[in-house]
Amino acid sequence: MLSQGVPFFGKEVAGDCPPRSACAAARAAAPSSSSLPRARTDRFDAARALRLVDLQLAFGQRPAGSRALRRTAERLKRELPRGRFENVPGHPGLRNIVGVLPGRRPALVIGAHYDTESHPEGFVGANDSAAGSAAVIEIARAMGRTRRPAGARELRFVLFDGEEEPREEDNDDFFANALRGSKAYVKAHAERTHALVLLDYIANKGLELPREGSSDPGLWRQLRAAAGRVGVGRVFPDTEQTAIFDDHTPFLNAGIPAIDLIDFSYEHADSLEDTRDKLDPRAIDAVGESVVELLRARDRARR
Repeated sequence: MLSQGVPFFGKEVAGDCPPRSACAAARAAAPSSSSLPRARTDRFDAARALRLVDLQLAFGQRPAGSRALRRTAERLKRELPRGRFENVPGHPGLRNIVGVLPGRRPALVIGAHYDTESHPEGFVGANDSAAGSAAVIEIARAMGRTRRPAGARELRFVLFDGEEEPREEDNDDFFANALRGSKAYVKAHAERTHALVLLDYIANKGLELPREGSSDPGLWRQLRAAAGRVGVGRVFPDTEQTAIFDDHTPFLNAGIPAIDLIDFSYEHADSLEDTRDKLDPRAIDAVGESVVELLRARDRARR
């Protein structure tokens, strides 16, 4: 459940070349001038994840319920194992995208939202949250190639629709108006969900991911340990940032352990500057490799 006495704040142009093009591939493969550490493992394909970011940005602004997001969703569904849509009751046109690697239930969920803000006009959300969606898909791909032990927990990879508040809402009650896909998912699947790892602002240059203030401390310690084993512990400092309302909040409210990986200091949040050039391949790779290591460790421990 959410800790008491902690302030909460709502979380609350297209790429310069088309997806899968020569320039996108070259950009993803270009040498990095990043100050971030390089992971010692190579299970998560950061270049492929960034091509999935480019794919989403090519559809332009993608608010919940829009034609652009529905077209994006059809493409992303094909990238997830056993990918399918789940409608969001009470919100016609909204759909979560769910992929599954079978195993023991209740399931561990890896999630991100795939809709963008509806304003300002032209917002494409490279980090918020095309990068998170792309990372979820690539984590699913990495785990799908892994030989998992008997008794390993089911993994669900969920891309939430309707995380952002509708444009027509003119009040500032983010929790009441937003998080529509995650609220619906929890309502439908709470008893079959063991824990959630949420990816949000996870690919920006200078990435730092202290524990989000409401995130489950035990699951967070497991993630930091996994990051240390793959050589990127510095990206996950042993400090705490403010607690926020995000797609992990409905899970916490239902008593499900959840953590939110989000660099809430990201300076281009909710602006037209949240574009592809603000992303760092080593940032998304650090997160991807850490989450894959976390899942593999939990498999070994039958957690």
